[in-house]
Amino acid sequence: MAFGLSKRELAEWKAAVSNGEVALLTHFWYDPRFPQFHSVTKAGCRNKEKLARWGEQYGLKREWMHDREEFPHFDLLGDDQIRILEAEGLAAHIHRFRLTKK
Repeated sequence: MAFGLSKRELAEWKAAVSNGEVALLTHFWYDPRFPQFHSVTKAGCRNKEKLARWGEQYGLKREWMHDREEFPHFDLLGDDQIRILEAEGLAAHIHRFRLTKK
């Protein structure tokens, strides 16, 4: 379940993904399978090849991609989430969602 983002932010992410851009969206999140994490960043792009190439530069494997029909994406968690957000110039996500390195 996602928390802490506006409908506008979600709509902007969906539009960017649909337009073939690699777009990142961070939100508060709870999943009992991953109790150590309180947020996730979704890195999405409709063009799966472009998304796979983007992910390779960060060590993400193609098989980790969630192959959703309209919104293929990687889920970024923990230290990888922080590392990639920093590399993508999205420090505001790190501060807003209170992310810290373990």
